[in-house]
Amino acid sequence: MPLYLEKIELNALAKQYGTPLYAYSKLSIVEAFKSFDEAFGTRAHTICYATKANSNLAILQILLELGAGFDIVSGGELQRVLEAAKRSAHQGRHIFNPKKIIFSGVGKTYAEIKLALQAGIGCFNIEAFAEIDMINSMAAELDIRAPISLRVNPNVDAKTHPYISTGLKENKFGVPIEEALEIYQYAATLSHLDIIGLDCHIGSQLTEISPYNDALDKLLDLITILASANIFLKHLDIGGGIGIRYNDETLIDPKDWIDTIKSKMAQNQHAKNLEIIIEPGRALVGDAGVLLTTVTLTKENEGKYFAVVDAAMNDLIRPSLYDAWMRIVNTKPSNEIKRIYDVVGPICESTDFLGKNRELALKSEDVLAVLQAGAYSFSMSSNYNSRPRACEVLIDEDKAYIIRERESVESLFALEKELLV
Repeated sequence: MPLYLEKIELNALAKQYGTPLYAYSKLSIVEAFKSFDEAFGTRAHTICYATKANSNLAILQILLELGAGFDIVSGGELQRVLEAAKRSAHQGRHIFNPKKIIFSGVGKTYAEIKLALQAGIGCFNIEAFAEIDMINSMAAELDIRAPISLRVNPNVDAKTHPYISTGLKENKFGVPIEEALEIYQYAATLSHLDIIGLDCHIGSQLTEISPYNDALDKLLDLITILASANIFLKHLDIGGGIGIRYNDETLIDPKDWIDTIKSKMAQNQHAKNLEIIIEPGRALVGDAGVLLTTVTLTKENEGKYFAVVDAAMNDLIRPSLYDAWMRIVNTKPSNEIKRIYDVVGPICESTDFLGKNRELALKSEDVLAVLQAGAYSFSMSSNYNSRPRACEVLIDEDKAYIIRERESVESLFALEKELLV
């Protein structure tokens, strides 16, 4: 069991709040953030948390009170960040500056752009040529200037799962780096845009530093080219994507990564004084979470053993979507015989599993914990099969606090109307 959960008994937590249940460690989030923040030393930087990893308001409050900024990809995420900031301010805990919000994403709508401009965000990461005119026209309509950065695609292989790779030319993200100068020059002619940065994000769950270095070298070459065209920037956004250990992955040390960034930028006269922005998500919250689920029954089909649990692919889709491997443990010692189980949910899909071929000693009513479930877990959950989404609790020292109530079945059809024809 992860060290940060030693002070609370997960089995008792499940009995108190029911399952499926997501539980997060505040201490783990704080320590993960500090590991990045302290690595920068006095170097100008902003850590913009990738909100999509886990957007619970309480977790956003923890991060903004630590000094984080936010990388958002939708108007809904923007409103979540602003609500978290409002709550912290109301509690007298922290005043958040919306300039620390960066808006990424390939499909920003006019409504979302307007909302972001009115909120006074720090930068739009532009991912398509057409976005430039969209943002400029909305900024002109509001009679304000829009700060922009171009997200370039450096065609670097992140050596990660193809579904979470974002830096190759066949990916939908960003614009080709070869076209960046022309696009920047066009943006510079528009009346309501301020060019302030350059952005790149090559993928998620990276476990090698070499793809980052390859991408950074290309970015620094581009910065030099832009400077020769009299386009000068204020920040360089390196993106995020550092992986966590689900099984036996070799991990990147945040300090090694950040030291490399600082060293390479120091050698470029046009980049050495730029603010550094990074966008970690999973690396800040992934290790902090567990999904607790109760074994409903066990069954055997001709020598194949199944543990049917009350959590399902609607609660945690990563295994069925990415074939992701996540560690599963029993929350208490068991005298049962160890068997090789597929841990599966009750949904009527063959892809409804949390883990396959796991050696476990368990019986009905045991509580299992799926570890490293703090990122891309609850945030990707759904109501498939009309299943209410799980309760979420935050562990602070030896106490747990509900940060999202369990949904009721009634809430699922509250917005649906009676048939009148």
